[in-house]
Amino acid sequence: MRNRSTVRFLTWVTTFAFLLTAGGAVAAELPVFTELVADNGPAVVNISTTQKGKKPALPPGMEMPDLPGMPEGPWSDLFRHFFDEERGYPEREFEARSLGSGFIIDSGGHIITNNHVVEGADEIIVRLNDRRELVAEVVGSDPRSDIALLKVDAKDLPVVELGSADELKVGEWVMAIGSPFGFDHSVSVGVVSAMGRSLPSESYVPFIQTDVAINPGNSGGPLFNVDGKVVGVNSQIYSRTGGFMGLSFAIPIEVAMNVVEQIKEHGQVTRGWLGVLIQDVTRDLAESFDMERPVGALVAKVLEDSPAEKAGFQPGDVVLEFDGERLERSSDLPPLVGSIRVGDRITAKVLRDGRERELNVTIGELPAEGALKPTASEGRVQTDKLGLSVVEPTPEQRERLSLAEGKGVLVESVQAGAARDAGIRRGDVIVRIGGDEVTDPGQFRQLVKEVPAGKSVPVLVQRNGGALFLALRVPEE
Repeated sequence: MRNRSTVRFLTWVTTFAFLLTAGGAVAAELPVFTELVADNGPAVVNISTTQKGKKPALPPGMEMPDLPGMPEGPWSDLFRHFFDEERGYPEREFEARSLGSGFIIDSGGHIITNNHVVEGADEIIVRLNDRRELVAEVVGSDPRSDIALLKVDAKDLPVVELGSADELKVGEWVMAIGSPFGFDHSVSVGVVSAMGRSLPSESYVPFIQTDVAINPGNSGGPLFNVDGKVVGVNSQIYSRTGGFMGLSFAIPIEVAMNVVEQIKEHGQVTRGWLGVLIQDVTRDLAESFDMERPVGALVAKVLEDSPAEKAGFQPGDVVLEFDGERLERSSDLPPLVGSIRVGDRITAKVLRDGRERELNVTIGELPAEGALKPTASEGRVQTDKLGLSVVEPTPEQRERLSLAEGKGVLVESVQAGAARDAGIRRGDVIVRIGGDEVTDPGQFRQLVKEVPAGKSVPVLVQRNGGALFLALRVPEE
């Protein structure tokens, strides 16, 4: 009995000692950021901006209230001053303030921050780690990447060391320094949770996604790796409350420095342009294109007089490779195109009609934002097989939809069935089924009859000025 107790006691001691040793080993592997903060903190700055302006005292459409003693009386001048713009009284002045962060990249006083931190500012004040406050000017900015380059008049400033986001790996530790809610030089740490993340409003930035705590005021601050080198510019958070919820996004430092160099050299930023509207390849679409798995970027529309049109791109092409880079998803294409120099000639590999083809394209310059704008009848056909009714568009509808004569049919109604399941809506214009262009309702009916039952076929529709492929599965009779 005594021997068994002794064995149990020794086993418990051994296990406890092992756990202590293992816990110590794990703790020893965790990074310590104290030296990184001490070395790099002085090069991180707080940025505050002031924007002055005027605004109406009342919302548009509202009038000055009809009060006793109006229009004459002791209170008339006071109310007119605040409410009556039509009689020449001034609007109310306001002063908006915002906070952000930034970091110094050279001893001459150049500072990187986010464009949205300084956009529209009348005055920009940079506060250094030693409490000095300097007035900054905007050297240049790029709204598409959300990067701005500032300059302060000072010498011998501390600077950060730049690293490479290309070398980051998911799960790697990273650290942010910034001014969340105005609390200067606050430090937060976490790990890289994804790379090359695409956001709906930002097509040209392959974001670094982290779980580092980023809050209002952190924007424009640096993201460091464990070697103390800047790998990104903290830019956005995903939040339903306005505060940190576990998802933060940083602009890769390579993207930021490309913008900085272009601003320094040319005073503006240019990007490569292909001229296609693209979408993801879903599982159903992959099946309809006879692809083994959903990869690449599906071309839904080729813009007129674009580099893509000149190179021979067609709607329905699936871009599998661009300039030697394989595309897993459609979001991989825009930042890749944008990073190529204007005028460079590259090769793209596309899947068309079940065969891979190579297209040579000369990259154009991305037009300014806003320069590119998307652009009861006879001949009705009801297809009970799909639950769909289509009509020949009228001349007025064709003009409104920018639809050429002899192309496309207008969806008049969609009932329960295959068309609705595919995502086709009333008001869509069906311009293509499989590899065939749709010319009129009669030809549309014939194309539907020729599609094998139970098979998915790609259908190209125009919707709200854009183009979209949908996978339509024709049901069995």
